[in-house]
Amino acid sequence: MSDRSLKILSIAGIAIAIYFVYFFHLTAVGLAGPDEPRYAAIGHEMAIGGDWVTPRLFGQAWFEKPALIYWMSAIGFRAGLSLDLAPRLPIALLSVAFLLFYYWALRREFGPWSALYSSLLLGTSAFWIAFSNAAVPDLPLAAFFTAAILLALPWIDRGEKSGLPYAAALIGLAVLAKSLVPLVLLAPVLWFARKRLLDLLNARIICTFVAVALPWYWACYSRNGSPFIQTLFVQHQFGRMTSDALQHVQSVWFYLGVLPGAVFPWVLLLPLLIHRRLYTDIRTQYLLATFVFGFCFFSAAPNKLPGYILPLLPALFALLGIRLAQTRLLGELMLGSSLLLVFVPALVLMLPRAMSKGMSHIWPLDLAAAANAMLWFPNLLMAGGLAMWAAKRWKPAASVMLAAGLVVFSVWFVKANALANLDRAVSARGLKVTCVPAGTTRAIRYGLNYYADTILPDCVVPAP
Repeated sequence: MSDRSLKILSIAGIAIAIYFVYFFHLTAVGLAGPDEPRYAAIGHEMAIGGDWVTPRLFGQAWFEKPALIYWMSAIGFRAGLSLDLAPRLPIALLSVAFLLFYYWALRREFGPWSALYSSLLLGTSAFWIAFSNAAVPDLPLAAFFTAAILLALPWIDRGEKSGLPYAAALIGLAVLAKSLVPLVLLAPVLWFARKRLLDLLNARIICTFVAVALPWYWACYSRNGSPFIQTLFVQHQFGRMTSDALQHVQSVWFYLGVLPGAVFPWVLLLPLLIHRRLYTDIRTQYLLATFVFGFCFFSAAPNKLPGYILPLLPALFALLGIRLAQTRLLGELMLGSSLLLVFVPALVLMLPRAMSKGMSHIWPLDLAAAANAMLWFPNLLMAGGLAMWAAKRWKPAASVMLAAGLVVFSVWFVKANALANLDRAVSARGLKVTCVPAGTTRAIRYGLNYYADTILPDCVVPAP
């Protein structure tokens, strides 16, 4: 097979994988949790009412998040998409666009194999897939923040300033996604470029950032005054660092438990990061500092949600891809990672209950059904052995692509077998009610209101 034919087949395979991972069954589950239906309702109101400045939830001003996530949903609604597709499709498209940029940026700095491995690993990791299918601002923050720090790599390494205005624009978009968070996460950039900080005083860079980030904040403050500042910044920015009022308080060790699940199934690759050779380059030191600083920052905050660490994962997977390009054990490492996929069928059984009631309520599990997961083991073992053979006999990249292909198949399996039950467990889409029953969770209440396009009253319980 010629190199050209192989390239065409690879592109076709990647396109098919992108479809099944990011677009297949994108609306099989209705909007879930308290956030998705709430943000989508605000975007819908923007699209219908035409006020793109003040976010409103069923007529009431709502200032908990900046406008970017609402704008993305509103654009979907203006394009005529459905109640479920309009909020989610823009996120999925942004995720795929970012992965293409991610590959390009890493290829420019670290070569094609490092870029390929990093992109495949990130694009098939559990958190990246999950948040690419959810209409929440974590993925936009991760995409725009990471794109900015990658554009800053030539400046940090070689003093090249051509990418800084574009990085400033991307940081402006990240600020529109999550306010002050991306500015805090930029601390490693300022440290590594401390001898070149005067470059940032360039009028083009400053004006680009200001032109992207500040107009909406100024317009929203001008219309709404101090309640906007009090809610967005005092309560939902500084409050997350100082108060337990938001009821998301977790242990300082919380993200040590979250990280293995976030990078699944590539968790066995994490020890590769402990290697001195990897950090002889200032660019990899910079990527490591970005991850470590952000991880410590989020761990120190009293309020924690799993998705907060999503902006740190691209830097982590960039380091893993660079390290994989240096090792001769690609086949063995892909074998170990592939074997972890044996738990995917059990995940299909656990996911609806875990999402609706929490991880502590997944038991008792149907042990007979869970045992069927072991039927996958010989197949995965054979596929992992094939990956090792491909690495030794053909091209090293074949083992990584095969392992990523197994993840794509696993994602298809989960989507095809778990999402119908998950929809019934976590979404209000299928509930036909005219009032909210007593005991309804906050998440379902927001969903009921969203699909009814109004605030439903509480059901009246007849007097005994």
